[in-house]
Amino acid sequence: MITLAVDCMGGDHGPRVTLAACRQFLETHSQARLLLVGLPQSLQSFAHDRATIVAASEVVAMDDPVEVALRKKKDSSMRVAIQQVKDGAAAAAVSAGNTGALMAIARYLLKTLDGIDRPAIATQLPNAQGGATTVLDLGANVDCSAEHLLQFAVMGSALVSALQEGGEPTVGLLNIGEEIIKGSEVIKKAGELLRTAASSGDLNFYGNVEGNDIFKGTVDIVVCDGFVGNVALKASEGVASMVIGGLKNEFSRNILTKAAAIIAYPVLKALMKRMDYRRYNGAALLGLRGLVFKSHGSADVLAFEQALNRAYDAARNNLLDRVRTRIAHAAPLLAPADAQAKTGVSATTH
Repeated sequence: MITLAVDCMGGDHGPRVTLAACRQFLETHSQARLLLVGLPQSLQSFAHDRATIVAASEVVAMDDPVEVALRKKKDSSMRVAIQQVKDGAAAAAVSAGNTGALMAIARYLLKTLDGIDRPAIATQLPNAQGGATTVLDLGANVDCSAEHLLQFAVMGSALVSALQEGGEPTVGLLNIGEEIIKGSEVIKKAGELLRTAASSGDLNFYGNVEGNDIFKGTVDIVVCDGFVGNVALKASEGVASMVIGGLKNEFSRNILTKAAAIIAYPVLKALMKRMDYRRYNGAALLGLRGLVFKSHGSADVLAFEQALNRAYDAARNNLLDRVRTRIAHAAPLLAPADAQAKTGVSATTH
């Protein structure tokens, strides 16, 4: 049995979405157990032989400052869920709550792995190959050193190798061009570190990639700082919503387009499914001494269930041990960043 701790109160919709997603998840995962964390009165209607309610008396709001969530709400559903991972009662925690608060609480309770300065947020974006490209960081670290980007690449490689079949995943460094002479000094230095890591067998480094390569599927993993990654994530969600909405509107205009829609329906359905970002929901907080997954705050039932699926797969495939092993192997290259960088963590709210 693999046990997940679920912050049932987090996100824009709270138990209305999280509980429905939990029920669907349990129906399709016979080897899973859930710890449903939240206000007891909000969860008491849920009954399942593989689900246990864990009481919490407070809730972290989506607009709560990190300081409030970390220092004042010590019995929040978010914190209690992560505490289950620290105590060994759960293999992973899942929350749709405030990203900044989730990162701060997870880092405070679980601590970072040896060799890692900062945790990173990693998720998948659909690509033209019919699969997905893993991108990190997506907002946990706005300002990154070259060493941080190397650490992200090592952790991202562990994530992808644990969750998908195939050979060693390819890593691309997001830049304004493919040439090694392009980019900021940080990016140039990161490229040097990644090439060194590749020569020592720690990474399968492809080279520099550009923004469109994320959606082309040029590489399995794209590494960037959190500012750029978060912009790319939000832009991709916006484009997907616009395209899907445009297709629906266009094919409801008149009888000719309706007829065309009927003929093209299988293709359109497959396209909309591929572009549906809900299918890729569930971002891993990598670099911690425990597994924590972040769902989009506005997730519906389908999307939140997908976040549960990702957490389950990560725990089942021993993601934490794989990250530790890769970090240990690459330890000589993972030089600590400067002292100032170590303390400057900022997180966006996603």
